[in-house]
Amino acid sequence: MFQLAVVWHYWIGFLLAIGAVLAVLGVIVGYLLKVENPRYPKR
Repeated sequence: MFQLAVVWHYWIGFLLAIGAVLAVLGVIVGYLLKVENPRYPKR
C-alpha cells in the first residue's frame, strides 16, 4: 500500500514541476510580447 503512495507522490511532483516551468516560460514570453515589442517597433 505504501509503495503506491510513493509512486503517486512522484507523479504529482513531476506534473507540478512541468506546470511551474511552463508558467515561468509563459510569463517571460508574455512580458517580451507586451512590454518589449512596443518599445522596439518593426520598420
